[in-house]
Amino acid sequence: MRPTWKWILVFGVLGLTLVGFDGPQISYALTLQEAKSQGLLGEAPDGYLGLVSPTASSEVKSLMNTVNQKRKQKYQETAQRTGAQLRDTEALFGEALIKKTKPGHYIKLSGKWVKR
Repeated sequence: MRPTWKWILVFGVLGLTLVGFDGPQISYALTLQEAKSQGLLGEAPDGYLGLVSPTASSEVKSLMNTVNQKRKQKYQETAQRTGAQLRDTEALFGEALIKKTKPGHYIKLSGKWVKR
């Protein structure tokens, strides 16, 4: 019996599924770099991310909060390890992060968001 196009298609799809092809990978999760590139989040002098637009989506706010929580933990560990004040540690990291900010991304200077 000759294979028909239907069987070829069925076995082809089955074979692709078995080797891990799930079709196009659609991700709705926003990355930090995407949020920065889109002008949604920016670096502030206190070492934390800030909302460039106060009308940002809950997804952007959640991303910001998650990253800021991780940063705070790192800053606290660094301050404790070095004997520095948390506020000073945050400011040092903030300065470094602003210096590393890519052109076109936002930074907070004198209380205002500006493109680098």
